[in-house]
Amino acid sequence: MRNKFLKELKVLLVEDEEKLSTLLKNAIGESFQSFTLACNGKEGLELFEKISPDIVITDIMMPIMTGLEMAKEIKKIDINIPIIILSAFSETDKFLDAIDIGVVKYFIKPFDLDELLDYVSSLKTTIQSKLLFLEEDFSFNRSTASLYKDSKFVALTKKERLFMQLLLKNKEMVDEETIKKTLWLDEEVSNERVRTFVRRLRAKTSKNLIVNVAGQGYKIEY
Repeated sequence: MRNKFLKELKVLLVEDEEKLSTLLKNAIGESFQSFTLACNGKEGLELFEKISPDIVITDIMMPIMTGLEMAKEIKKIDINIPIIILSAFSETDKFLDAIDIGVVKYFIKPFDLDELLDYVSSLKTTIQSKLLFLEEDFSFNRSTASLYKDSKFVALTKKERLFMQLLLKNKEMVDEETIKKTLWLDEEVSNERVRTFVRRLRAKTSKNLIVNVAGQGYKIEY
């Protein structure tokens, strides 16, 4: 069960010690859906905004931007994101600063990798509160706008993610005009183009997931 849950997660590791980050990726990276590396807080923040990870693991002392400075900025974007701190020292003041920012765990180097994986697994309830469980073993992570089928990642385009979010926000039904205005903004779009877009997404996912409400629009099945 632990392995299945971990495979759903995208992890961002921010660590300026290249040997350590490579070691961690080689040792536990395959346990997760993805395991992305950054070498300082600035790069970590940029990657966070780009890939929307489920968990951030970070060192404290790094060049350009420290782990705590990065964590503070990340919490402004997503207050619920779990952030795990790695540190070579047990520094009380930094530990208290981390708590104030909202860091969930502090590991002192060297640490046991199984303990790290067990702790990430313990966050299952917190992380899965972001998940909506849909028809035919599909699930949607509201925080990262990611779709899964049997815990396997389903790649969506930007418009497809936006469409899924629109359907989930309007549970009863979304009409074609609303879809046009949301996905294509001020662009002139025909009804046929909308239907083609939806057909392709249903082919990628399932006809039972996205339902055509005859003559009205579309809805998503929970």
